[in-house]
Amino acid sequence: MNPAAAQARYPLTQGVNPWLVTVSVMLPTFMEVLDTAIASVALPYIAGSLSASNSEATWVLTSYLVANAVILPASNWFARRFGRKRFLLFCVVVFTVASFFCGAAPSLGVILAARVLQGAGGGALQPLSQSILLESFPIQKRSMSMAAYGLGIVLAPVLGPTLGGWLTDTFSWRYAFYINIPVGILAVVLISRFVHDPPYIKNAKVGPFDNIGFGLLMVWTGALQIVLDKGQEDDWFGAVWVRWAVVALVVALIGWIWHCWTHPNGLVDLHVLKDRNFRTGCFLVALLGMCIYITIAILPLYYQEVLGYTAFTAGLVVGPRGIGSFIGSPMVGFLGSRIDNRKLLSAGFLGFAVCALVFGTVDLDIGPYTLLIPITLTGFALSFVFVPMSTMMMATIQNKDMGAATGLANMLRNIGGSIGISMATTALIRRAALHQNELGAHLGPTNAVLQQKSALAAYYLAHQIGPAQARPGSMGLLYGLMEQQSALMAYVDVFRWTALLAFFCAAAAWLFKKPKKHAAPPEGMH
Repeated sequence: MNPAAAQARYPLTQGVNPWLVTVSVMLPTFMEVLDTAIASVALPYIAGSLSASNSEATWVLTSYLVANAVILPASNWFARRFGRKRFLLFCVVVFTVASFFCGAAPSLGVILAARVLQGAGGGALQPLSQSILLESFPIQKRSMSMAAYGLGIVLAPVLGPTLGGWLTDTFSWRYAFYINIPVGILAVVLISRFVHDPPYIKNAKVGPFDNIGFGLLMVWTGALQIVLDKGQEDDWFGAVWVRWAVVALVVALIGWIWHCWTHPNGLVDLHVLKDRNFRTGCFLVALLGMCIYITIAILPLYYQEVLGYTAFTAGLVVGPRGIGSFIGSPMVGFLGSRIDNRKLLSAGFLGFAVCALVFGTVDLDIGPYTLLIPITLTGFALSFVFVPMSTMMMATIQNKDMGAATGLANMLRNIGGSIGISMATTALIRRAALHQNELGAHLGPTNAVLQQKSALAAYYLAHQIGPAQARPGSMGLLYGLMEQQSALMAYVDVFRWTALLAFFCAAAAWLFKKPKKHAAPPEGMH
């Protein structure tokens, strides 16, 4: 195909087949989202290698998400100032280099610093990719483009634990980060070849950078991360410094909102929130982030910490969600233009909620295939959440506002995910302690069942460690079983609370305003 014919056939992408553009921008996006999930299954290994607790190891996830969220609102300004393609390439390079330092980190402090750098580099990848995809297809084909985007976003957290588990067990947890290096190099090559900036980006007149808005954003997100990461250790509001950190968070957040709303060249154009569907989508996308990242973080931990699975086995167990995503994403792309997206979105949340309820029925006797169907259906349900939500919330946003809108939406999803992980971690610790106290109250020294089980365990241990150590050893064995049962009950609580949150989202999906059929696209949209 000669250049003139290509330009005529694909005018929106300057003669490049839009599916080539899709592959080019989805590769770094897939890598970025994959990295968010790939570390989840390796957390116990990271903690052990770097002399940290499991709760401290979760900072590897939350520090990345919060740093990611900081750069998201600023991504639109950087894209307009330096060119979207050039900024995208820069972000891929930073993310790839930071991945190397994550893998080579000798201590928890170093890996957290590297994860912050990695999050900053990866922060702009999703909104830039989403903006490019939305502008590369005619409006009547945007459901298919969002289906492709949604497949990457949903599939990456699914494959992450499996790939991360295999790399961790076969080589080391460090290779869960090293794997990004060849992918990043390939992404740079493809983006350089197939992605081009549209005229309105090339000719954009950009005002000065909003230093005040960016500073306020760093303050409130930084305070949020500190409170989320350290609050559990110091009993939350029981510590004076936590209360002051929350005050700083609230003041900086209010100041940031006021500044961005009133400043003509604010870091984020919050006026896009005047659009009802976008406003509703922002609310739901934050809750979606909580639901997704809670399951991403705690389901592999459940299999490893409670049932004693290896990292690879735990990754394989949660991996079937990918099958559901493969099936669901093309299907929702086909149905998106034929069925009210609110119905699809509500059905997706309902399916996710039912699966979370099934997770809440687990016990210590389940096998690797017990949750195969609900885990698979989770991936299927999430594909019915992401695509309709993205389509509805962006349907009436003009192209010139697309960068600000996608940056804000992705920031809220990451903030929601960080809050969800911290809430789940806190709940696991506190609910396990509560359940242990409740179980212990029924296991006094005169309890007949306890005496019987202790005697049987002592009889067995007498042949292993000697009669003198058998009695205390039997009590230690029973205490370990009580701890395991308490941890199981804590995971059940978190799964059920996640289900309640998803049920609420299914109802809230009807807050979207139904778009008019066959309505003309807004001015400035293709």
